[in-house]
Amino acid sequence: MSALNSDLIGYYEALERASNDMLAAARAANWEQVVKLEGACVLLIAQLKQAAHEQSLATEEAKQKNRIMQRILVNDAEIRHLAEPWLEELDQMLAGRPHILH
Repeated sequence: MSALNSDLIGYYEALERASNDMLAAARAANWEQVVKLEGACVLLIAQLKQAAHEQSLATEEAKQKNRIMQRILVNDAEIRHLAEPWLEELDQMLAGRPHILH
């Protein structure tokens, strides 16, 4: 694997770490941290897109990328599930509806 391609995989690995951190924050109901980490992910994704235009992955690297992306998607699904009550509460607050405690 060339140094450039290992850098490209490094972006995917960094995204996975951020995804894991976001999931941990969501499990702890630390939504401020989730939002902060989401911002970091946006930057990583922009950097990844740029790097992907300049290089490509070999077959084994592409398989590794796919495994990483599958894990990120699983994390994302759980984060979304955990965020649903928080987002509903936020929506009610923004709409001016009274807050109902569960």
